[in-house]
Amino acid sequence: MKARDVRELAVGALAFAGLAVVLGLSYGGTATEGVGDGYRVTATFNRIDGLRIGDDVQIGGIKVGVVEKAWLQDDFRASVAMRMAPGVELPTDTAAAIHTDGLFGSKFVVLDPGGEIDLLKDGGTITSTQDAVIVSELLELIIAQGRAQRGLEGKGGQ
Repeated sequence: MKARDVRELAVGALAFAGLAVVLGLSYGGTATEGVGDGYRVTATFNRIDGLRIGDDVQIGGIKVGVVEKAWLQDDFRASVAMRMAPGVELPTDTAAAIHTDGLFGSKFVVLDPGGEIDLLKDGGTITSTQDAVIVSELLELIIAQGRAQRGLEGKGGQ
Protein backbone atom coordinates (compact mmCIF):
# COMPACT_ATOMS: atom_id res chain seq x y z
CA MET A 1 0.00 0.00 0.00
CA LYS A 2 1.13 3.48 -0.76
CA ALA A 3 1.40 6.14 1.93
CA ARG A 4 -1.43 8.05 0.26
CA ASP A 5 -3.76 5.01 0.46
CA VAL A 6 -2.94 4.51 4.14
CA ARG A 7 -3.63 8.18 4.84
CA GLU A 8 -6.99 8.04 3.03
CA LEU A 9 -7.93 4.89 4.92
CA ALA A 10 -7.01 6.51 8.24
CA VAL A 11 -9.01 9.66 7.46
CA GLY A 12 -12.02 7.55 6.45
CA ALA A 13 -11.80 5.47 9.65
CA LEU A 14 -11.56 8.61 11.80
CA ALA A 15 -14.56 10.16 10.03
CA PHE A 16 -16.57 6.97 10.55
CA ALA A 17 -15.56 6.81 14.23
CA GLY A 18 -16.55 10.48 14.69
CA LEU A 19 -19.96 9.82 13.12
CA ALA A 20 -20.46 6.80 15.38
CA VAL A 21 -19.66 8.91 18.47
CA VAL A 22 -22.09 11.66 17.43
CA LEU A 23 -24.87 9.14 16.76
CA GLY A 24 -24.16 7.38 20.05
CA LEU A 25 -24.42 10.62 21.98
CA SER A 26 -27.60 11.62 20.15
CA TYR A 27 -29.50 8.38 20.58
CA GLY A 28 -27.68 6.60 23.37
CA GLY A 29 -29.56 7.91 26.42
CA THR A 30 -32.63 6.42 28.00
CA ALA A 31 -36.04 8.03 27.65
CA THR A 32 -35.94 9.32 31.22
CA GLU A 33 -32.34 10.55 31.17
CA GLY A 34 -31.98 13.69 33.27
CA VAL A 35 -35.35 13.14 34.90
CA GLY A 36 -34.24 10.58 37.46
CA ASP A 37 -36.80 9.24 39.88
CA GLY A 38 -38.95 12.39 39.84
CA TYR A 39 -42.71 12.08 40.02
CA ARG A 40 -45.52 11.31 37.58
CA VAL A 41 -48.39 13.55 36.47
CA THR A 42 -51.06 12.79 33.88
CA ALA A 43 -53.06 14.85 31.41
CA THR A 44 -55.94 13.89 29.11
CA PHE A 45 -56.26 15.17 25.54
CA ASN A 46 -58.76 14.66 22.73
CA ARG A 47 -55.86 13.80 20.41
CA ILE A 48 -52.10 13.45 20.80
CA ASP A 49 -51.20 12.74 17.14
CA GLY A 50 -47.47 12.07 16.81
CA LEU A 51 -46.61 12.31 20.52
CA ARG A 52 -44.44 9.34 21.52
CA ILE A 53 -43.04 7.79 24.66
CA GLY A 54 -39.73 9.49 25.45
CA ASP A 55 -40.71 12.84 23.93
CA ASP A 56 -39.77 15.93 25.95
CA VAL A 57 -41.91 17.80 28.45
CA GLN A 58 -40.82 21.44 28.58
CA ILE A 59 -41.38 24.63 30.51
CA GLY A 60 -40.06 27.78 28.85
CA GLY A 61 -38.08 25.71 26.34
CA ILE A 62 -36.25 23.76 29.04
CA LYS A 63 -36.69 19.98 29.36
CA VAL A 64 -38.26 19.20 32.73
CA GLY A 65 -39.62 15.73 32.03
CA VAL A 66 -40.46 13.04 29.49
CA VAL A 67 -43.59 11.36 28.19
CA GLU A 68 -43.60 8.03 29.98
CA LYS A 69 -46.83 6.37 28.87
CA ALA A 70 -49.90 6.99 26.69
CA TRP A 71 -53.19 5.10 26.64
CA LEU A 72 -56.76 5.35 25.42
CA GLN A 73 -59.45 5.87 28.04
CA ASP A 74 -62.94 4.33 27.98
CA ASP A 75 -64.35 7.60 26.57
CA PHE A 76 -61.81 7.43 23.67
CA ARG A 77 -59.70 10.30 24.96
CA ALA A 78 -55.92 9.94 25.16
CA SER A 79 -54.19 10.07 28.53
CA VAL A 80 -50.50 10.84 28.82
CA ALA A 81 -48.32 10.11 31.84
CA MET A 82 -45.28 12.35 32.21
CA ARG A 83 -42.28 11.74 34.47
CA MET A 84 -41.19 15.09 35.90
CA ALA A 85 -37.66 15.82 37.13
CA PRO A 86 -37.18 16.10 40.89
CA GLY A 87 -37.37 19.70 42.05
CA VAL A 88 -39.82 20.79 39.33
CA GLU A 89 -42.84 21.88 41.33
CA LEU A 90 -46.04 22.35 39.35
CA PRO A 91 -49.02 24.32 40.66
CA THR A 92 -52.39 22.51 40.52
CA ASP A 93 -53.62 24.92 37.81
CA THR A 94 -50.80 24.05 35.38
CA ALA A 95 -51.88 23.75 31.72
CA ALA A 96 -50.45 21.28 29.18
CA ALA A 97 -50.32 21.67 25.38
CA ILE A 98 -48.87 19.50 22.63
CA HIS A 99 -46.58 21.44 20.29
CA THR A 100 -44.60 20.55 17.18
CA ASP A 101 -40.91 21.28 16.67
CA GLY A 102 -41.07 23.24 13.42
CA LEU A 103 -43.60 22.58 10.68
CA PHE A 104 -43.23 18.81 10.44
CA GLY A 105 -40.98 18.06 13.42
CA SER A 106 -41.44 15.86 16.45
CA LYS A 107 -44.07 16.57 19.11
CA PHE A 108 -43.47 17.56 22.71
CA VAL A 109 -45.54 18.67 25.69
CA VAL A 110 -45.33 22.27 26.88
CA LEU A 111 -46.41 23.01 30.44
CA ASP A 112 -47.62 26.43 31.51
CA PRO A 113 -47.51 26.63 35.31
CA GLY A 114 -50.34 28.58 36.90
CA GLY A 115 -50.38 30.69 40.03
CA GLU A 116 -51.91 28.35 42.62
CA ILE A 117 -50.07 27.80 45.86
CA ASP A 118 -51.04 24.10 46.05
CA LEU A 119 -48.73 21.81 44.06
CA LEU A 120 -49.38 18.68 42.02
CA LYS A 121 -48.24 15.57 43.81
CA ASP A 122 -47.05 12.24 42.43
CA GLY A 123 -49.99 10.83 40.46
CA GLY A 124 -51.64 14.26 40.10
CA THR A 125 -53.67 15.30 37.06
CA ILE A 126 -53.35 18.34 34.83
CA THR A 127 -56.91 19.26 33.85
CA SER A 128 -56.34 22.16 31.45
CA THR A 129 -55.06 20.76 28.13
CA GLN A 130 -54.70 21.78 24.48
CA ASP A 131 -54.60 19.09 21.80
CA ALA A 132 -52.01 18.56 19.10
CA VAL A 133 -52.42 20.65 15.98
CA ILE A 134 -52.58 18.52 12.84
CA VAL A 135 -50.57 20.24 10.11
CA SER A 136 -52.58 18.75 7.23
CA GLU A 137 -55.85 19.98 8.76
CA LEU A 138 -54.33 23.41 9.31
CA LEU A 139 -53.17 23.57 5.69
CA GLU A 140 -56.62 22.50 4.46
CA LEU A 141 -58.20 25.28 6.55
CA ILE A 142 -55.80 27.88 5.13
CA ILE A 143 -56.48 26.72 1.57
CA ALA A 144 -60.26 26.76 2.13
CA GLN A 145 -60.09 30.29 3.56
CA GLY A 146 -57.97 31.41 0.62
CA ARG A 147 -60.47 29.97 -1.85
CA ALA A 148 -63.37 31.56 0.01
CA GLN A 149 -61.58 34.92 0.07
CA ARG A 150 -60.85 34.68 -3.65
CA GLY A 151 -64.55 33.92 -4.29
CA LEU A 152 -65.63 36.95 -2.23
CA GLU A 153 -63.20 39.25 -4.05
CA GLY A 154 -64.46 38.04 -7.43
CA LYS A 155 -68.10 38.80 -6.51
CA GLY A 156 -67.28 42.17 -4.94
CA GLY A 157 -65.37 43.39 -7.99
CA GLN A 158 -68.21 42.82 -10.51
